[in-house]
Amino acid sequence: MAFITIKRKTIIAVLSVILALIAAVTTAATVIASAKPTNGITIVIDAGHGGADGGVTGITTGTKESDINLSISKYLAKYLQNDGYNVVLTRSDSSAVCSGLKYSKRGDMSARKKTLSEAKPDLVISVHCNSYPVSSVKGAQTFYASAAGERYAKVVQNYFNDVLNDRARQAAVGDYYILNCSEYPSILCECGFLSNAQDESKLITASYQQKIAYTIYSAVSSVLTDDAQS
Repeated sequence: MAFITIKRKTIIAVLSVILALIAAVTTAATVIASAKPTNGITIVIDAGHGGADGGVTGITTGTKESDINLSISKYLAKYLQNDGYNVVLTRSDSSAVCSGLKYSKRGDMSARKKTLSEAKPDLVISVHCNSYPVSSVKGAQTFYASAAGERYAKVVQNYFNDVLNDRARQAAVGDYYILNCSEYPSILCECGFLSNAQDESKLITASYQQKIAYTIYSAVSSVLTDDAQS
């Protein structure tokens, strides 16, 4: 009996070591698989509004623009990260970008500018939803404020027209703070009109938010890939 007891203890000890080794190998493999190397290109994704500033609201559901912007931005970040891009989000939750108990639009904008200054990105993508007094107006549109952002805006707009819009829109010059506060190539994507019931019904769904994000990712990636190969 003594021999059998010792043998059992030995077997248990050996099995414990083997299981520990398997666990260690499995953990290492998971870490390696998730540690995707970056391609050296940094993209800042700016989810518009947040905190006390909810932006515009849906004409039917009252859904806040800030929530939709954040969701699209997170999907976009995932697509870009999976493709090796280094991504920085100006905000990753529903809070405002600026710190402190009292919301300040000026402080919020300054905080976004600071994020850009620290990240030194190759591209800035600001995500928003639009609104207009005439409820029939709909569709996604891109804006830019400099020659550096114009090329990206026009390519993204072409993708929007091909994938999302039922009629062609044009990329346009826009006088937005996020486009003017840095020297980095910047675009602002208005992903649809929450003042239009048809746009709103799509914008509030996860599937359409993913579709928008993938469309922006595909367009931006095509420009960056062309630049890398030239």
